[in-house]
Amino acid sequence: MYDYFLGGTANTATERAACERLKQVIPEISEATWANRGFLQRAVKAMAKDWGINQFLDLGAGLPTQRNTHDVVADFRTDGRVVYVDNDPRVRERGKEILAGNDNVAVLQADIRNAEEILTHPETRRLIDFSRPVGVLLVAVVHFIPDSDDPYGLVKTYMDAVPSGSYLALSSGTGDRQASRLNNAAAETYRNSANPAASRNYEQISQFLDGLEIVPPYEGAEPKLTYAGQWAAEDPEAADDEGSRWVYAAVARKP
Repeated sequence: MYDYFLGGTANTATERAACERLKQVIPEISEATWANRGFLQRAVKAMAKDWGINQFLDLGAGLPTQRNTHDVVADFRTDGRVVYVDNDPRVRERGKEILAGNDNVAVLQADIRNAEEILTHPETRRLIDFSRPVGVLLVAVVHFIPDSDDPYGLVKTYMDAVPSGSYLALSSGTGDRQASRLNNAAAETYRNSANPAASRNYEQISQFLDGLEIVPPYEGAEPKLTYAGQWAAEDPEAADDEGSRWVYAAVARKP
């Protein structure tokens, strides 16, 4: 569905139908998806270009589409290394096709809730040096982890595994600013999908950043969670639109 909203072709008829139903009640859903994708790209750019990060763990990466993490890193570094992780076998299959011959990028088929399996995987250990700072990406994925699976503990596990100076980029869907009928429509669509989503509020999503130093999202801003479209935006006021308000986002540094 994410791929479809971004204009990709790696999606099924069932997924396309669900997207079209969602667009009927939430016309700005495509803009929300683009705001989230833009956040990922700007966060990776900041890490690679400004903060010296050259190795990334992209958790719940989704199907390769519209300038992936390794593409952004390559714009600023020749020594970039990326491990993509997703539980969908299609991600691994398509990733292997796209990344054939690129030894600095790996695609793992795994459930991100199995942190130990991912952190100790031979490909992860080959590409990620855990004695040096790592960019950990959890973009539009924690809302698919229910409270019963302890999403806060999971994020902490990944951040405990990386050293001081590492960064976390996290975004999550929310219904804080949306009418209840729209929240219900979104919830119903995802409830019937293979990955039901939980809509958390500002305070709940902020808890994922506990113990970390939040980076101010744009010039003059306080270090706090913001809407995805506003993070590192040239014009934060213009970026505060209805689509962006469906997603909270932040980047934080491990002290």
